[in-house]
Amino acid sequence: MNQSATDQLKKTPLNARHRSLGARMVPFAGWDMPVEYSGIVNEHMAVRTKAGLFDVSHMGEIEVAGKNALAAVQKISTNDATKLNIGQAQYSALTTPEGTFVDDLLVYRLGPNHYLLVVNAGEIEAKFKWIAEHIRDAGDVAAVNSSTRYALLAVQGPAAKAIVQELTSVELDSIKYYWFAHGEVAGVRSIISRTGYTGEDGFELFMPPQSAEKAWNTILETGASAGIVPVGLGARDTLRLEAGMHLSGQDIDQTTTVLEADLEWIVGWKKPDFIGRPALEQQKSEGLKRKLVGFEMTAPGIARHGYIAHAAGGEGVVTSGTQTPFLKKAIGLAYLPIAATALGTEFEIDIRGRRTPARVVPMKFYKRPSRKL
Repeated sequence: MNQSATDQLKKTPLNARHRSLGARMVPFAGWDMPVEYSGIVNEHMAVRTKAGLFDVSHMGEIEVAGKNALAAVQKISTNDATKLNIGQAQYSALTTPEGTFVDDLLVYRLGPNHYLLVVNAGEIEAKFKWIAEHIRDAGDVAAVNSSTRYALLAVQGPAAKAIVQELTSVELDSIKYYWFAHGEVAGVRSIISRTGYTGEDGFELFMPPQSAEKAWNTILETGASAGIVPVGLGARDTLRLEAGMHLSGQDIDQTTTVLEADLEWIVGWKKPDFIGRPALEQQKSEGLKRKLVGFEMTAPGIARHGYIAHAAGGEGVVTSGTQTPFLKKAIGLAYLPIAATALGTEFEIDIRGRRTPARVVPMKFYKRPSRKL
């Protein structure tokens, strides 16, 4: 990429630090991001066995606040936000009237009438405008694009808790999975969230952008003896795929519904209404014609995004696929005709003109060993 093209990309507060560490930088969703430092396999294995540090400051943060904030969040997102206590987060989706994805997101309840929505990096401003437009008639509520107010670091892996605990007075054992607390980490005021995108235990740290480099450096120094390494987008993708987590814009988009994506568990059927509910109710009543499944190759070959699948009932398509460093097998996600989605079903994927056998398996390929949280 030439210099002028690079200059047009957005940069996180840690861009210069990534370059000084020798990261290979690539354009991603309009951002100049590190794809790897010491190699994808090395970084992936470090997160599975020790710890990894990620810069995910390219994510977007949108705050929704006001007397009718809950009603607004309930309208625009599929999950039931009435279940959230202050200090708790949930996975959810923004959907079109057709029940397809605008984006998937995390919803944090910061206060009685204050929510933080964390959206994916691509087209953050467009998503903010979509949210603002669709809550306009909800009453006393306002949306603010706060993305420039936050840097976001993620510490993930078996050693993550011990590393972060050295740097904060907050008792991390008191933070349950998908809950968060306020405190300082490495002397930097932060929201400490027990969430992640790797399948491992860990924390995501929201902090002022001007303090991100200090926190980044201190976390790497403190965690050096535990084997922590900086991790780029390459290993982030292989880790989330092993954990069976969806990638927005690839596994889910405006052509796929929440039900087709096998995410009915984030649909709050008991709440009165949300954008896309009628379409999803109709699809549920009529029955799905296709669904996203996990698969593993049963012969040599790696299925990639966009490869055609041949199965009972017709064709499908691979949305994610790789040879995973930890499991050491070729796995992936694919939309298949509903007749071919039962566990154990065999089908074929066209890999460079050769039909290669595969089998439907549980989407959560990797489950971390039981450890005390």
